[in-house]
Amino acid sequence: MTENWTDKENDALVADYFAMLADDIVGAPYNKASHNRELQQIIARSRGSIEYKHQNVSAVLKGLGETWILGYKPAFNIQSKLIDAVLRAFESPNVQQTLNHSTQLRPSGLSEAPALRIDPAPTIRNTLPPQESEQMSAIAEVGKVAKRDELNRALGRFGEKLILEYERQTLIQNGRSDLAGKVTWVSEEIGDGAGYDISSYSSIGEERLIEVKTTNGWDRTPFHISRNEIASSKQFERSWCLVRVWNARKTPKAFELRPPLEQHVSLLPTSYRADFL
Repeated sequence: MTENWTDKENDALVADYFAMLADDIVGAPYNKASHNRELQQIIARSRGSIEYKHQNVSAVLKGLGETWILGYKPAFNIQSKLIDAVLRAFESPNVQQTLNHSTQLRPSGLSEAPALRIDPAPTIRNTLPPQESEQMSAIAEVGKVAKRDELNRALGRFGEKLILEYERQTLIQNGRSDLAGKVTWVSEEIGDGAGYDISSYSSIGEERLIEVKTTNGWDRTPFHISRNEIASSKQFERSWCLVRVWNARKTPKAFELRPPLEQHVSLLPTSYRADFL
């Protein structure tokens, strides 16, 4: 069979994938070949076709910033119906339980050395292949990843706390315990109106005003930024920076963007205020 997969076939394959993912997350044994054979009996597709489709599901989950089975390397050239099937599966309580089990964000104590490293920001030189980049962006858009991350307060607090600890520990390691004690979690202690989340310092005492944006997805996952945050980036151009934490669910990574932001990202208006005439 070479025709496109039906919704029924996609739903069966996605359900099978999440059954394996549930075992994979908790370390329970499962047999991919056995799953494949059983699925062949249900949807009458070939072993190779099912194998590749499982890799497509991994690609969708990667684009959505979710956990995926490492044994199924993400494969792109994905049909939109499969993306819809994965999003439908998200409505299942069992799938939500599986994903929630994988999202236990590890707390880290202030006494620990920072496990995080601030890497260079993504550029045209280290972008994904065009097809993969385009599909990852499309998946993120369909799944409303940026909006979902923006509304996930627990995810946001995790990223802010990670950077707060990183700033403090970096200062301590550079012999500036005096400045480490002055690092402030502004959004937690004062509120969100400042246009940045953390007030910190460089090792020579220069102010660092840090806005933190966190995602479970890849480094190029789009994110929301407020008008107030953009205004702060311009008002405090010398001291303001945006730290993008990504892959938060697995092994958090980060990079830093300095103003002007337009040199790094395209800023698209997504909402407007309507005043009566």
